[in-house]
Amino acid sequence: MILIWLMLILFVAGIAALIAERSNPMLPRVIALGALLLDLGLLLLVLFFPATMGADATNQINIGQDGEWLVLLQADWIPQLGISFIFGADGLSLLLIILTVFLGLMSLGAAWHEITERSGFFYLNLLWTLTGVIGVFSALDLFLFFVFWEVMLVPMYFIIAIWGHENKSYAAMKFFIFTQVSGLLMLVAMLGLVFAHYQISGALTFNYFALLDTDFTTEVGFWLMLGFFIAFATKLPTVPLHNWLPDAHSQAPTAGSVILAGILLKTGAYGLLRFALGLFPDESAAFAPVAMTLGAISILYTAKVAFAQDDLKRLIAYTSVSHMGFVMLGIYAWNAQSAQGAVMTMLAHGFSAAALFMVAGGLQHRLHTRDMRQMGGLWGGMPKLSFMALFFTVAAVGMPGLGNFIGEFLVLLGSFQRSVTITVFATGGLIVAAIYSLIVIQRAFHGEPKQKYGDVADLSKMEMACYIAMMLGLVWMGLYPQSMLALAESGLMNLGLDMSTGAR
Repeated sequence: MILIWLMLILFVAGIAALIAERSNPMLPRVIALGALLLDLGLLLLVLFFPATMGADATNQINIGQDGEWLVLLQADWIPQLGISFIFGADGLSLLLIILTVFLGLMSLGAAWHEITERSGFFYLNLLWTLTGVIGVFSALDLFLFFVFWEVMLVPMYFIIAIWGHENKSYAAMKFFIFTQVSGLLMLVAMLGLVFAHYQISGALTFNYFALLDTDFTTEVGFWLMLGFFIAFATKLPTVPLHNWLPDAHSQAPTAGSVILAGILLKTGAYGLLRFALGLFPDESAAFAPVAMTLGAISILYTAKVAFAQDDLKRLIAYTSVSHMGFVMLGIYAWNAQSAQGAVMTMLAHGFSAAALFMVAGGLQHRLHTRDMRQMGGLWGGMPKLSFMALFFTVAAVGMPGLGNFIGEFLVLLGSFQRSVTITVFATGGLIVAAIYSLIVIQRAFHGEPKQKYGDVADLSKMEMACYIAMMLGLVWMGLYPQSMLALAESGLMNLGLDMSTGAR
């Protein structure tokens, strides 16, 4: 029941926030803060005291894997169609759910003073987006998974379309079209999988564990896998399916960018791990060279495009695609090192990208521009914000001692065992990233000021608290990664990866 409570708390809090605005416009953010803190407390109980929360991995489900499920719940929903309520969390799911709630708190901090109009409806959409994401990370019935996949997209559309910037309608529609078309393709592939399983076994089911054993022909399996791959690669995103992301990021409010970069992109990576590789292991192995090549192209191409950007948020959006290319590379190299590296990169990127978008949003809120040509010399006027920008920029390019370094190092170590050529090209992305990061710091924070910053406020106490929390998280990942690698191990074992030999 713990997973149900996590979602129910956020869902109900969203409705309460909408109603509370009528009496006090400031009350919705307090309700959202209370709900997220309550969810975080429940997650810590699951993490440190799983037995006290009634975690049970037997509940009449034949798991058929070597890993462990910390929480697993099954109940009938539409038995005539083989649709059930199946929620589960292994180490991989739990890490991503914790990341979701934590960055939900960070997005709340970013919106605390920025969102002043229709605050109740904003926090409803924010909390319902997080509800959908938790459902995506925990649903183990394919129909239920698709429901939550749609639930998380619609509120994000409203966040961009209503509270976004000058070209918000175009960006919101582009985001919606890309995600909906790819989502419908996934639905077709999902129904094809269920039908193929029905023809073989005579049982109609959307149960993830039952569908793992589907024995279809290689050709059918490949096309079904490709439907899942395109949907998740669009959300990751990877070249050439990335075009929606820069517009969505540049037009979204700061809180929306935090959720997009820190959480929603990770649903694509999770989908590739849990469903594309989990349900189609042989077909994914055959497709791996193509996927790894796309990952390397994403790393290099979007890093190059970032050079041409004057819009700070748009530049960070392209660098985000570049870093997620390492996740694609690590997933499809598919050995113990690369898979663990992909998970670590997902977590570390969630912190660093969210922080960088908060920096960009903070600058836009203060200077009323995202154009770096109108910045310069910011360090003298806003030293605290400038230091945070430098720290998270250095973290994003893979500074040793921080979480991003651990993730990308493990990805390259694992992918080198699969393809030396692809790994060498991907490594070039680290060099390019260091160059454009130095250029950003120089253009925006050093040099001659383009305007007077004497009356511009530096970071508030709430903003400082958010940045420090993310700093500590990255330092913890960099200095003690085993705490997260050990937790992710059970999830990777559930996907059939032998962590002792690194083979499937």
